[in-house]
Amino acid sequence: MKHEMDWSDLRYFLAAARLGRLSPAARRLQVEHSTVSRRIDSLERTMGTRLFERHRDGLVLTEAGHALLPMAEQVEATVAVLSEALSGQDLSIRGEVRLGTPEGLAVCFLTPKLKPLLDDYPNLTVELLALPRLANLASREADLAITLEPPRRGPYVVARWTDYSYFLYGSRDYLDQHGPITTRADLARHPFVAYIDDYLLIPELRFLEKLCDKPNLRFSSTSMLAHKEAVLAGVGLAVLTPYISGNDQRLIKVLPDEAQFQHTFWLAAHADRLRLKRVRLVWDYLMELITTHRPLFLGG
Repeated sequence: MKHEMDWSDLRYFLAAARLGRLSPAARRLQVEHSTVSRRIDSLERTMGTRLFERHRDGLVLTEAGHALLPMAEQVEATVAVLSEALSGQDLSIRGEVRLGTPEGLAVCFLTPKLKPLLDDYPNLTVELLALPRLANLASREADLAITLEPPRRGPYVVARWTDYSYFLYGSRDYLDQHGPITTRADLARHPFVAYIDDYLLIPELRFLEKLCDKPNLRFSSTSMLAHKEAVLAGVGLAVLTPYISGNDQRLIKVLPDEAQFQHTFWLAAHADRLRLKRVRLVWDYLMELITTHRPLFLGG
């Protein structure tokens, strides 16, 4: 005999479906591992069918689980909008918005630029995920994401946030010691700093192979902030973005007319999350923010 569904069980189902394992789902929900397992078992008993296949590597949705997922997400979105509406009778913006961005963008640009928004909305909390990878909107890791690649499929809203440039840099002290670099051929005698190839966010960030045939890679990291510090320490040359190099007079562009690359940042959100006033507010703030500061990203 089927029992009446406890709608809160859907929260546990969604976390497990998005993260694929019980332990990460428990951490996301801030409960014990056993609680997630128990609530999923309860939901399966209520529905009279298995929603997950349990494997050593994690949880895999069954056919019934796949059928339930979009309906559960619709319930989640409706509850979120209803909760915001009922708690916001005073029309104030309140609650958390989680924004995922590449680490360098988060640290060097966004963090100091968010204060005016927080001053205007004292009941708003921004959670900034400064990641060495792209934020996962599908797993609801973030409400909004500034990403190097827009989501190609799914119920997402995507806007072109800004184009931005990369340039090759060396430290002033390093270049004084090693002489001028006037042609690409000169690059062959210099060491480089770059990303760890296995952890590239996108293949297009393989800059060194575009600069010289056999680059002398001496130091690599997942963090462009580490690249900058390595350049300042005199380890070698590195490709950096102007918003990270900033106005640091210790850094000099090398072959700026030739060693220049351009990419695009995209702002993306799950369509359901963008229905929330607080998420829409942060989206609009980010879009307005970049109109003022776009020259910093192009580095002209």
